[in-house]
Amino acid sequence: MAATDGLVPENARNVGGLDRTLRWVGGAVLVAFGVAALATDWATVGAVAALTGVGLLFNAATGFCVMNALLGIDTCSREEC
Repeated sequence: MAATDGLVPENARNVGGLDRTLRWVGGAVLVAFGVAALATDWATVGAVAALTGVGLLFNAATGFCVMNALLGIDTCSREEC
């Protein structure tokens, strides 16, 4: 049983493959940058970067993206999800 079971129905997932991997990496980089920037004069930029990173990590963890759903984009093959 996966950790994301129950958060997003299996047939609603629309993030997979390279897209999901890039969201994991990009989200981690943005959160790291955001946390580092919060201690500087770039606190506002850091907060925005950190929140964006958290959003990307959430997309990668659940396999679902609202923007993908609105735009009709599905990068998740059914075998993979």
